[in-house]
Amino acid sequence: MAERLADRLVNGRDRGFVGRRTENAVFAELLGRPAGAVVHIHGPGGVGKSTLLHHFARQGAAAGRTTAWPLPRELGDDGYLASLAGTPALLLLLDAADPVVEDPAIISEHLLPALRPDALVVLASRAEPPLEWRTDPAWHGLLHPVRLGHFDRTESGELLRRHGVPDRNHGPVVEATGGHPLALALAADLWRQTGSGLLRLTDSPSVVHGLLARLLETVPSAAHRGALEACAQVLVTTEPLLAELLDVPDARDLFDWLRGLSAVHCGSRGLSPHDLVRRALDAELRWRDPDRRAALNKRAAAYYQQFFDRGDTTRQRSVLTDFAFLHRENQSVAALLAPLLDGTAARRSLQPLGWERLTVLPAAERDLPALYAMTRRHEGVPSADLLTAWSTDPAATTSVVREPGGPPAGYSTTLTLGREAGPAEPADPAAAAARAWLLDGSGGDLREGEKALLVRYWMSAEHYQDASEVQLLITLRLTHDYLVHRPPALTLLPFADPQRWEEACAYVDFARAPAADFTVGGRHFGVFVHDWRRTPPLSWLNLLSPRQSAADPWSVTAPPPPQATRLLSHEEFAAGIRQALRGLGRADGLARADLLRSRLVVTRTAGDDGGNTAATLRRVILGAAAQLEASPLDRRAYRALHHTYLQPAGSQQRAADLLGLPMSTYRRHLAAGLERLTELLWRQESEVG
Repeated sequence: MAERLADRLVNGRDRGFVGRRTENAVFAELLGRPAGAVVHIHGPGGVGKSTLLHHFARQGAAAGRTTAWPLPRELGDDGYLASLAGTPALLLLLDAADPVVEDPAIISEHLLPALRPDALVVLASRAEPPLEWRTDPAWHGLLHPVRLGHFDRTESGELLRRHGVPDRNHGPVVEATGGHPLALALAADLWRQTGSGLLRLTDSPSVVHGLLARLLETVPSAAHRGALEACAQVLVTTEPLLAELLDVPDARDLFDWLRGLSAVHCGSRGLSPHDLVRRALDAELRWRDPDRRAALNKRAAAYYQQFFDRGDTTRQRSVLTDFAFLHRENQSVAALLAPLLDGTAARRSLQPLGWERLTVLPAAERDLPALYAMTRRHEGVPSADLLTAWSTDPAATTSVVREPGGPPAGYSTTLTLGREAGPAEPADPAAAAARAWLLDGSGGDLREGEKALLVRYWMSAEHYQDASEVQLLITLRLTHDYLVHRPPALTLLPFADPQRWEEACAYVDFARAPAADFTVGGRHFGVFVHDWRRTPPLSWLNLLSPRQSAADPWSVTAPPPPQATRLLSHEEFAAGIRQALRGLGRADGLARADLLRSRLVVTRTAGDDGGNTAATLRRVILGAAAQLEASPLDRRAYRALHHTYLQPAGSQQRAADLLGLPMSTYRRHLAAGLERLTELLWRQESEVG
């Protein structure tokens, strides 16, 4: 059988793993024991902790262990621990475990009591094990501390040899790096570029930064340096993205050069630099050339935006994750994006955020008991009962987040609301408050034929509405739907803790709407709203991109439409159509038309007619009339319109004579034509995007 792409990645890691014989021996001995243990690996950044954890994971899987990779925050969650409780021969690997080391009770009082006695737990952090673990007799025999240091000369030589550095050059490289694994990899890259050029440095962070600085100075060209800097600004680098960032027609040679660097990981989605390298490159570019850094991020945002005019749904979703990464430094949304930034670079950027691991699918009837229990746990029985009531209503759509074959990890339920409630709509305070606000002229101003979307429920099984992979996945999936499908007129998003999320919502242009708040089962929910009629999806993206790079994001306001938009009622719109038709035959007959400020015209003007709203109004009216002409059922009505307004005969009597119709029949056809033309154009007025 041909080797799978994923197998090639795993096998490539195996071939690239060197040294750590003592650590491997300790782990192999523990794997063979019937009793469990806690292995604590600690050492400075870039020393190879994550690499060793992945190596242990492959050894454990080969020995028949079930592996789990929780995030530190998940260890304090009873629901997550319950899911591990019955797992035999569990190998639990916790990377970036420094938060746990700072609060060791999470391990001793929450995690270990929940696991079977044969579980093997491996932690990796920069700090050494907590003092109480090292001094408490209860931990004697259970804790196995492993201090991960630099490679010795033999291990260093093995790593350099695998990176193509000849044996005769190993001595100077090892002396310059002190055996620091990441520094060795960078030094190997530097040797391939220059054949020498090493620094005599001993402190590990200085080694990394110093060697990186030398690598930047000695790369083959300014274009190669630019490629490295660009790679550090985005989550994952592909060849077309690199060409866009560097503004070159072909980036293949530069991409291949990046792929050959030891400190750049290669995964199924593209390239991503090691964490330390990314941070060093970004920090260096930030102070050296902040304008170039801002330009790279702006080009990346523009590159991602173009995908939302295409039909590749999978690509759009991954690109949306990449777009979110550009906003990682903004404190307003840092909490929301935290799951994207957790863990090592390889885990979060080459296989990011569960698009492969987590799935979002329509809920099945068999999911309802789990969703009911989840809702009851987080929001209480009254809210869970309303979920059951909505489950059979056509206005409700429920999507479930889960790992393949696993129970629901979270879900969202959206309600499509019109001006009137459905015949069997549940008596839900959330829908009632939303609709009251939507129909208030000073609130949502929902017009006839428009729909609003209320995200009635959205939660993670473990973390509810707190930052988590599930919460972020739900958010990005909803955003994806707004960008690639016809969005609603407005979106209403409720939070159980609105004050906590107010700044993040404001950053993404969701305004607080207290009049739409609601209470269920004694629990209050605060609602935020975005009006897609006033800031459509592409304008919304064009708002977020400059906010990401602005020193003051709040100074960037939503881009105004070509002129102020007026939301017309159906009656006002119909009167405007009749007024426009009467002026259609005159050269300046549309100059003062009421519809010039309608969404029908304003949202189409800037790109299509160079800002000429009258020309746009004429075009859309004639386009709708052409639809009537093409329809056999509407053709008689079209002819009455044609001779009355489009090519006026001079009088209604003359128009009736040209059509060979009695006046009463002509007027009936003309009324039908006006009604159908208004209906077609009102449908366009009510759509967004």
